[in-house]
Amino acid sequence: MRISELSRRSGVPVATIKYYLREDLLPKGAAVSTTQADYSEAHLQRLRLVRALVEVAEVPLARIRAVLAAVDNPDLDLHTVLGTAIFAMSATPESHPGDPAWDRAAEQTDALLAELDWRVTPDSPARVQLTRALAAMQALGRPATPEMLRGYASAAHQAAELDVACIDPEAPREEALLHAISLSALMEQSLSALRRLAQEDVSAARFGAAPARTGKGPGAR
Repeated sequence: MRISELSRRSGVPVATIKYYLREDLLPKGAAVSTTQADYSEAHLQRLRLVRALVEVAEVPLARIRAVLAAVDNPDLDLHTVLGTAIFAMSATPESHPGDPAWDRAAEQTDALLAELDWRVTPDSPARVQLTRALAAMQALGRPATPEMLRGYASAAHQAAELDVACIDPEAPREEALLHAISLSALMEQSLSALRRLAQEDVSAARFGAAPARTGKGPGAR
């Protein structure tokens, strides 16, 4: 297919495709003349992946290159490829080792992960994010209790089980990675929205005033 068709099928403007080509985020097409090249389904799949990383996950170009290198490395298993993408999508907050509040939160994070026996890497950005959140809660005088953390961890693990169950290990890596990106970037927003909606419902049931009778329901007079 020509670049115009590649643009039409992917929804990516021709100018953006040319930019990705210049930045080596998209392989060059097969030359058919001095000014034209032919592109394949593989180019379309890679373009969709790059677009998702740029527009959906908002990953910087330097990190995208690392993700694509992992995708193209046959020696890496799918777990490592997915982990590379998730790490690239996660900005690591600034840590403050030596600060007493931070160190207490870091100890709490380490103790929780050890208790759960989760297989996570020591340099995971999410580990730092959790520590930062726990330190902030301590500073507000509302520290997270071990029971609270275990409850949230259980819910998070159930969500992760659903995430991973949706990924087909036999699918092309670009396809599996596209699915992981959509889950991490978009379903995470959906999960946060559902949690807030659930909070509203639970708060209404527990703390809200009893609904006024409308005169139309059962028992109305």
